[in-house]
Amino acid sequence: MKDAFGIPQSLLVLGGTSEIALATARRLVVRRARTVWLAGRPSPALESAATQLRSLGAEVHTVAFDALDPESHETVLGKVFAEGDIDMVLLAFGILGDQAHDEREPVAAVRVAQTNYTGAVSAGLVSARALQTQGHGSLVVLSSVAGERARRADFIYGSSKAGLDVFAQGLGDALHGTGVHVMVVRPGFVRSRMTAGLEEAPLATTPEAVATAIELGLRRRSETVWVPGALRVVMAAVRHLPRAVFRLLPL
Repeated sequence: MKDAFGIPQSLLVLGGTSEIALATARRLVVRRARTVWLAGRPSPALESAATQLRSLGAEVHTVAFDALDPESHETVLGKVFAEGDIDMVLLAFGILGDQAHDEREPVAAVRVAQTNYTGAVSAGLVSARALQTQGHGSLVVLSSVAGERARRADFIYGSSKAGLDVFAQGLGDALHGTGVHVMVVRPGFVRSRMTAGLEEAPLATTPEAVATAIELGLRRRSETVWVPGALRVVMAAVRHLPRAVFRLLPL
């Protein structure tokens, strides 16, 4: 169960090598989280992440999980929940893709959509049902400001995050009053392996800053968290710009 401040004692990370997810897990372990499940494709990186968290004092398990295999999600995640209550599920997997390449290769674009949206819908619903069955818990979904409005530079990735964001909001409404809390996290440009080599956007942030915002959101039981917070105001303006003006912006 969560402590008096809303910090989970058990955590399931879907996307166990995500830099944001691992920064969050480290922060929560320092704050008293004791059991962590890292779900992802088996790899040295997944084992390294587990070793790192164990060094902080957590009991860490790894589980083979593939976002692109939704038929396996119920079985894989069901085994995790069968081991005991999970206070928080962090849905953190996703791929950026290569916009120029993916426009020319529709199969590659579909892989972005299937990973970021279809896989997340499946894993999100399975996790939500398990949390509802146990009667408590938080589902934290990593969205993106890229989903707020289609940009020429990344509309394939952005569209997948837009779908995920709307799905998570609706799921939160469906679970309202059940004891399950859904929180959507919308970071801006995050300095990470995924964005290495890309031109940095204004209001860029770090995995550690996102982790801090997630912890604060859990304590407040927030439904939406922007990172950094100033993006809430910026995107409110951008969302309502006339399309002809929006096209001229260096985004």
